[in-house]
Amino acid sequence: MSCCSIIIPAYNAIKYLPETLESVLKQTFTDFEVLIINDGSFDNIVEWAADIKDSRVKLISQTNQGVSAARNTGIAEAKGEYIAFLDADDLWEPTKLEKQLQCLMNNPSLGFVHTAMLLIDGEGKSLGRKFTSNIEGEALKPLLENNTVVTSSVIVTRNCLETVGNFNKNLSFSEDWELWVRIASRYPIGLIKEPLVFYRLHANNTTRNWQMFEKDLSIIEQIFESVPQELSYLKNRTYAYAKIFLAWKALQTGYSQQAAYFRNQAIKHYLKVLFSPQLIRLSLAIALLGIFGNEGFNRIQSLIYTIRRRVSTVKI
Repeated sequence: MSCCSIIIPAYNAIKYLPETLESVLKQTFTDFEVLIINDGSFDNIVEWAADIKDSRVKLISQTNQGVSAARNTGIAEAKGEYIAFLDADDLWEPTKLEKQLQCLMNNPSLGFVHTAMLLIDGEGKSLGRKFTSNIEGEALKPLLENNTVVTSSVIVTRNCLETVGNFNKNLSFSEDWELWVRIASRYPIGLIKEPLVFYRLHANNTTRNWQMFEKDLSIIEQIFESVPQELSYLKNRTYAYAKIFLAWKALQTGYSQQAAYFRNQAIKHYLKVLFSPQLIRLSLAIALLGIFGNEGFNRIQSLIYTIRRRVSTVKI
């Protein structure tokens, strides 16, 4: 039996999947199995997987049911005491498993442990941006306010999932956040502040579709129904940060007016967000898009990424 089961849901992800798998097979910790869940893809994933020689890697195919169902299939098939999640377009630093599993073994009361991340572009180049979450310890309150846990950075214990349940397959978005809340309601959370995950930004990221995400904001009401009543005061903050998230996704697709609308809604939900670094950066970006248009905004963004890459000492 493997110590750790790594679950990679894949839907027409063959463009990035080989590089993702390669980053797993380069891990310094080697007692693992890799379960790639082919969620009804119509690319050549089956043929590609047939050529994989590493016996630790297994392809499981199913009809298209969505990412939550795919991850749940992996959980059902997993043999490891620990379960790691990895999206098919993200990458891991070679010591990721080793450091996280050591953290879990040293702190058996944790529900899961996650890490900081670095952003990369579609070609795998660093964008020079590091994100470190504030979700650590007794973390239910900050997690309710704003989900900063990257799914590809999470390793959860099997016992934890057996206690709280798996992903909610009825959710199209924020299914990971909903599960993290259930876990944080019962367990402390571990955090490694070193960036051990490379999160890829590209045109096909599902999180870019702000129209679909906006329709799914009812998840906030559902989540707050399941947490203690004394935390209900956080709901307006949650809506505010969700609207900031939507504003950034609208910006990424060139909708400056829609982004401004979401920003203003965020302020209405929680006035104090007006003075937050998140809103200040967002307002600046909206102004730049309005002044320079899509092409000019994209050039400015590319220049910022180039400068960040040059000053960053991180090597991928």
